[in-house]
Amino acid sequence: MGGIKRKEAPVNVAEVPKKQRTVEHKKSKLDLAAEQEDEGDFGGFEEAEAAPTTQAPSTTADPNKKFKLDGSSAEAHAKQRQQARERKAAKPHADAIQRSKKIWERLRRKSHVPAAERKELVTELFDIITGRVRDFVFKHDSVRVIQCALKYADKTQRRIIVDELRADVKALAESRYGKFLVAKMVVEGDQAVRNIVVPEFYGHVKRLINHPEAGWIVDDCYRQIATSKQKTVMLREWYGTEFALANRDAQKSTEKLDDVTADLKVILEENPEKRRPILDFLHQIINAFIQKKLTGFTMLHDAMLQYMLALDPGSEPHTAFLDLMKADIETKAEAKDSNDASGGGDLFRNLAFTKSGSRLVCLALAYGTAKDRKIILRCFKDNVQLMAFDQYAKLVLVTGLDVPDDTKMSGKAIISELVAQGVEDEEQRLNTLDSVAVSLTARVPLLFPLAGAGAKWLLNEQDKAILDEVHAIRATTSKKDPELRRKGLLEYLSPPLLDFVTKRADVLVRSSFGCQVMTETLLEAHGEASVEQRAAAKKAVAQLAAGDPTEEGHVAHNAHAGRMLKTLVLGGAFDPTSKTTKLSEPRLGFAEVLYPIIREKLVEWACSPSSFVVVALLESEDVDKTVSGEVRTALQKGLKKIKAAAAAEEGALDKSKPKEGEEKTKAANGKGNAGARILVERLSG
Repeated sequence: MGGIKRKEAPVNVAEVPKKQRTVEHKKSKLDLAAEQEDEGDFGGFEEAEAAPTTQAPSTTADPNKKFKLDGSSAEAHAKQRQQARERKAAKPHADAIQRSKKIWERLRRKSHVPAAERKELVTELFDIITGRVRDFVFKHDSVRVIQCALKYADKTQRRIIVDELRADVKALAESRYGKFLVAKMVVEGDQAVRNIVVPEFYGHVKRLINHPEAGWIVDDCYRQIATSKQKTVMLREWYGTEFALANRDAQKSTEKLDDVTADLKVILEENPEKRRPILDFLHQIINAFIQKKLTGFTMLHDAMLQYMLALDPGSEPHTAFLDLMKADIETKAEAKDSNDASGGGDLFRNLAFTKSGSRLVCLALAYGTAKDRKIILRCFKDNVQLMAFDQYAKLVLVTGLDVPDDTKMSGKAIISELVAQGVEDEEQRLNTLDSVAVSLTARVPLLFPLAGAGAKWLLNEQDKAILDEVHAIRATTSKKDPELRRKGLLEYLSPPLLDFVTKRADVLVRSSFGCQVMTETLLEAHGEASVEQRAAAKKAVAQLAAGDPTEEGHVAHNAHAGRMLKTLVLGGAFDPTSKTTKLSEPRLGFAEVLYPIIREKLVEWACSPSSFVVVALLESEDVDKTVSGEVRTALQKGLKKIKAAAAAEEGALDKSKPKEGEEKTKAANGKGNAGARILVERLSG
């Protein structure tokens, strides 16, 4: 039996060079919508309304008879085009629209139009549209003319368009093409224009947010454009029809809405008789959005947080609301029969990236059971890196580490992905970890198990307040001691971090964030399984001090590197409460590794900008007595040079011009090297 001939690979095919993948920064929907007028030429929706083409006679007749058309195909098409032009010409303002299109075609070619010509074209365009803007905006083609006019108009001209369309903002937002004009108005306009557009939504928020066209425009205006007071007014409409009617009446009568609040808890305290109707109304709206899978709206996230905060913890409605949120996540059995590869959980993923949403997820993790926490954290699989770099989502990761009792589960779910443990290529893995470690945002979940919640340099006041709220709840829902939880997390975090410091110490020392990572890792990342790794990391960091400290570019001239070495020699961080150094356990013993490297240049180090490293060698409790004795002896021999550095005139050691801000520091510390002065006092005493 003959076989099937295999296809051969094509020969002499030009190789297509591979391009490096780059990260594209996505614009918001509002900004993208505002750029719609630059995409493509005018379409032909109206041309499509032309008369149907002439139908050919049936070909089932006698094949011997010759087939003959009344006219050629070209003639038929020409006739259709002529009919389309006649219909267009018969419409109102046909000539004006046609001329404005020609101007638009010229203006949209940005770099090809000189500034003087553009100014003339814009002036001509406004001569055409002024007084009849409404005739342009509800047509799919001419609406782009108005968008173009807004883009190139000055402040006064934009105000002309907005004033003419003030009463049509809601209708435009609901229009398939007009919604882009609303986006252009708020993006290109100033605050005065925005204060005209946003209040037009008052009284209609619930209807518009549910509209397929207007929903995302209204939400983007709420998130990006509206002031805090305007957000308050819009959010109140989620609490009931009476709030929407009040907003509508106030907007019509130009009544001020400055005194209102969107804090649902306060509203219910002031109106206890309305508690049930308001909560039922809000729950109904929230449930509708979740069931429709429309969970990306920021306004929805704010409303959900207000609903959660208004409920009594542990009550039946509170438990039911948490169950409603978890219902968006598919169980393993449901995931097998589902076409959704993500396994559901879009609600939690969307919530994590907004201010109110991230707080809501943190509360859900805090109130949840062990099973609930596992289910919620499962939603964020393959998204941990993305969340770490987000200003709000990072706090969800911190809570995911700080609340569950099962550190094995949270370590696998968060830490493994955060440190890129699944990446086989070592260079790529280290590069990924490097980008996390030196990011102001992403380093928070990475270093939190090391530094703890008390690190003021790691957490801002707002994040600290949310974590305090979470910790208060955790005290009633979690059983494990916080210190035991922290040690369990360090078992997962220590090995990859110590390996990272060992292999990238020369890169990390270049930045203050990198030095902070090395300091916290050496002091806190330890365990029975990572003793050898800690020793290797100590050697790698100590080796950074090799060389002549008087040479330019040496780490001794690096302020953050000097602070790092001093802290490591001290063996722990300074505790401002007790005014003492809190030594790490087990002891670090960094001085025993550092001293042999800087022994020959010890006096030069004592006279350098990092002289406090030598002070620490002399005073630290973590330094072996033998080492501190050798240090004292060596410094006694070079005491004359140290005294000269201590008494040197300002700028004598460093003739380079001081940077801005340094003069005040030197003046405050007096003349000479402050560390050298302390050494002179210790050696003379």
